[in-house]
Amino acid sequence: MNQRHSQAKALRSTATRPLRWLALSVLLVAGAWFSASAWAQGADIYKGADIKLGEQLIEQNKCSQCHATKVGGDGSAIYKPAGRINNAGLLRGMVEQCNSMLNLQMFPEEVTAVAAVLNRDHYKFK
Repeated sequence: MNQRHSQAKALRSTATRPLRWLALSVLLVAGAWFSASAWAQGADIYKGADIKLGEQLIEQNKCSQCHATKVGGDGSAIYKPAGRINNAGLLRGMVEQCNSMLNLQMFPEEVTAVAAVLNRDHYKFK
């Protein structure tokens, strides 16, 4: 009985192995595509952004003061164009992360407006 159980288990494992590899391959390809699309985004994602609104939201949410507590000075040292944030899509993603972590409850167009201001003032992605 034990031998039979082992053989059945081995057959099931062998039979599902191609499906597992296929599923893993699909996940890897999808992940690579998503990652590539985020990397490929240029500053055109800010086209039509409400710059005045972005400026107001930065002031209202005290972004500079929060950044100053993290890095010192006036907080502008947190903006490092040569650092982790090296394209417009990642910049917008970082603003969205602040929005979520701090529960700022900004709408997507507001997140884009803030990111557009940061791009204009600090990052200058094309």
